[in-house]
Amino acid sequence: MELTHEGHTAPGTVPERVTHAAVDVPRLRRLLGVPELAWLVERVRGRLVAGQPLTGAVFLATPTQGQRSAAERLLGRPPGGGRSLSVRLEAVDAVLRRSDVSPEGLTAAVTALTGPVTPLAESRAEERAAWDRAHEPLDALVRDRPELTAWAARVRAEGLARRLGRAPDSVRTLLTAVSAALRELPADPAVSLAAFAARVLGSAHGLDDGTPEATLTLSGIRALTGFADGSGTEWRRDAWASAGLLKDELSSTVLALNLRGSPALDWMADEGEPAVLTLRQLIRRPPSAASPTVRICENPTILAAAADALKAACPPLVCLQGQPSAAALALLRHLHGNGSVLHYHGDFDWGGFRIAGALLRRVPWQPWRYTAADFRRALTAGDPELPPRPLTGVPTATPWDPDLAEALAEAGTRVEEERELDLLLSDLRGRPPHAQVF
Repeated sequence: MELTHEGHTAPGTVPERVTHAAVDVPRLRRLLGVPELAWLVERVRGRLVAGQPLTGAVFLATPTQGQRSAAERLLGRPPGGGRSLSVRLEAVDAVLRRSDVSPEGLTAAVTALTGPVTPLAESRAEERAAWDRAHEPLDALVRDRPELTAWAARVRAEGLARRLGRAPDSVRTLLTAVSAALRELPADPAVSLAAFAARVLGSAHGLDDGTPEATLTLSGIRALTGFADGSGTEWRRDAWASAGLLKDELSSTVLALNLRGSPALDWMADEGEPAVLTLRQLIRRPPSAASPTVRICENPTILAAAADALKAACPPLVCLQGQPSAAALALLRHLHGNGSVLHYHGDFDWGGFRIAGALLRRVPWQPWRYTAADFRRALTAGDPELPPRPLTGVPTATPWDPDLAEALAEAGTRVEEERELDLLLSDLRGRPPHAQVF
């Protein structure tokens, strides 16, 4: 090949292919690949991985005589006295090049002995890129469902999908399935969870309890519906139902008194007897009548006392029995959607406020004797046999009346709903509201 005086290929000539000089692997193994120099090879590879230069000395604190002898054979001279063994990497590189064992020096030699080296920075960059690709289904999901943007960011930041899937390819598969499910939710009308999973994920068991798909999808459902965090079989059933997926239509129930709109409800209302309504009933045949006003209580004692005292004369009353169940939410949403104004009362404590807040995020309601002024009155009034008790638990906000949470914290005292029974019954006395048919 003809070169110009500047060292470039002359015009009209064909450049030769540049190749790396070959490593003499058999000689290299005898010289540097012996067990006694494994520590040296390991130190060099560590520097290559870390992206550090192969310069300066490396040390072995307590070398054996065999390790000293191997270093002497490698360098062609004693490596120096002292208790530790010191080897300069520039000297090893020079020996390998000069002997043609590894014409390109120490980096090529260690690569030939131990395999390709990926620098740590490059490896980390590749890992980050792989995890970014794994989370791409979330990016596509939030473009379609912007209301899930904050949830998707938490999934990334907290590493939930990474813990469930472990490897990037598995996480991408997991998030693809979860995104497909969340795009379809909430389901309206409600459908069986198994049927939904079969249609969307290709398996009726795709959202079974304990699967990563179920865990992540439930997390997304809470972001979609505002359903309170929790645990246990009943909570999972109600969480699915909040998005229109029915895991068990019969176990979720709600107590009601004097609702009308079906032959069974009309008969129970005529008798003034409480009714236990299942989610199945409310999904398949909700009440066909709604009263202008429906009151809601937290504790079944209130509803039972109203049935005993007022019977058929009691205005429509619904009891949550704690956190709003899927059946309770289905009923109250139906009543609100058909014109009923809902009025809520519960315990004056942090747990009661959380229940009230969870309901308010799902169904609009107005306070029923459930404001800061009502709480202050309740501290001095009510049933003397049920005195107020010390306040415990974690504070929470009361968006329907911000002063209420402040008043409760200031008093440091809780008032249970049962203590307000006489006052609530007095509100329920009188002519029941007329029902409107729809």
